[in-house]
Amino acid sequence: MTLKRFRQGYERFLEWIAIALMVALAVEVTAGVIFRYAGHSLVWYDEVAVVLLAWLTFYGSALAVLKHAHMGVPELVRMMPRSPRVAVTLFAQACTLAFFVVLAWVGFSVLEILATDNMVSLPQFNAAHTNSVIPVSAVLFIIGQILVFPEVLDEALRGDVVKPEEAA
Repeated sequence: MTLKRFRQGYERFLEWIAIALMVALAVEVTAGVIFRYAGHSLVWYDEVAVVLLAWLTFYGSALAVLKHAHMGVPELVRMMPRSPRVAVTLFAQACTLAFFVVLAWVGFSVLEILATDNMVSLPQFNAAHTNSVIPVSAVLFIIGQILVFPEVLDEALRGDVVKPEEAA
């Protein structure tokens, strides 16, 4: 399996996670509104909606790495001469990777602390499970950064910067 093929499969995997979370969030919020309108409010729907939205945000951000959809200023890097451009690109990639390694490590550490806490409206669900999105998405981010690194380095070497709308 080539790196490009693996990346495409990984991207599809993250897209399906995002789609599933969007559908679940839409169904859950719609059900909550209908039940509230009918006078039988679901005590848990707003807390679950918050968790689903957080999960969608984190997993969607991992997907955005593969699409170069995160905020940046590529024009400044592109205008640099080749050597500084490559050095700045490598530094930025290293900083991003280091940040998510630390986030994953701290995120897993926090899960141990949250192991004794439960959700307020659904006490049968552990808070560590709902907050596991932080270290899990950090690992997904790391995988995404590694997968796009050859492309980013190639762009820096050539002086090209692919805009998100052109990458698709």
